[in-house]
Amino acid sequence: MEAARERDVTEAGEAAPAEASQLTRQRRRSAYLFVLPMLVILALVAGWPLLRTIYYSFTDANLGSLETHKLVGLANFQSLAGDADWWNAVWNTIRFTVLSVALETVLGTIIALTLNAHIPGRGLLRASVLIPWAIPTVVSAQMWNWMYNDLYGVLNHAFLALGLIHQPLAWTANPHLALTAVVLVDVWKTTPFMTLLILAALQLVPLEIYEATRIDGIHPARVFWKVTLPLIRPGLMVAVIFRTLDALRIFDLPFILTGNSKATASMAVYARQQLVDFQDVGYGSAASTFLFLVVAVFTVLYITIGRVRLGTGER
Repeated sequence: MEAARERDVTEAGEAAPAEASQLTRQRRRSAYLFVLPMLVILALVAGWPLLRTIYYSFTDANLGSLETHKLVGLANFQSLAGDADWWNAVWNTIRFTVLSVALETVLGTIIALTLNAHIPGRGLLRASVLIPWAIPTVVSAQMWNWMYNDLYGVLNHAFLALGLIHQPLAWTANPHLALTAVVLVDVWKTTPFMTLLILAALQLVPLEIYEATRIDGIHPARVFWKVTLPLIRPGLMVAVIFRTLDALRIFDLPFILTGNSKATASMAVYARQQLVDFQDVGYGSAASTFLFLVVAVFTVLYITIGRVRLGTGER
């Protein structure tokens, strides 16, 4: 009897892993089936246009006669490499990305730390901070365009009243001020996004840690640099990655505020000008393909160097 009972236990023990393995495979198959429709939709709305753009970058296609194009190899990319306007757009994009992301990260961290503190009306403040981010970009850009106006803009009126300037400034028309004006609008609009992500990371920090540092009498600044910042670093890097990718492909703000001005033209604005205004699909597609490669390479490098796993938030 005892031998039979031991044999039954052994067989049950061997069957359990097999059943668990089969259940795991079934769950994986179900997960793939659930994700499959989304993958098909992404392939149709994103993958196919991307492949078409890459293909057209190797042709001399024109918007008026797409069907009569012919392959030209790397000619478009060679012309792009020697185009001063293109490299000006690249430099504008880099400056915009560095300035906007840096300012948004600093301001977002400060606001997130403030909202994370136990202060009266914290819930109302959290909701109100998101208002600039909730406003559509076209609306906010046009609103700031009116505020920047050199004749009736409220900014010039306020600065003149305070004595900060002696004459009205053409914020979006002056080549020396235009990029700064675009950066300021982007910082106003997107800082809430950074605040939201950083605040989410702060919410995961155990309160017991702060209680221990308060008992030990550690200065708050030292607590931030030695405790808070290392703990929120994975979430902070994810926020910076997302924001940087968005800034590298910026189009709407500079285009609405300044049009095709060379002082603010980004890589996306330049690609759109070639595709639509000049109807050079091949050349514009080459610029778009290069922009895609820049974003893809940046993503791989940033995740690898920062050792960030987007899925788990670990480093």
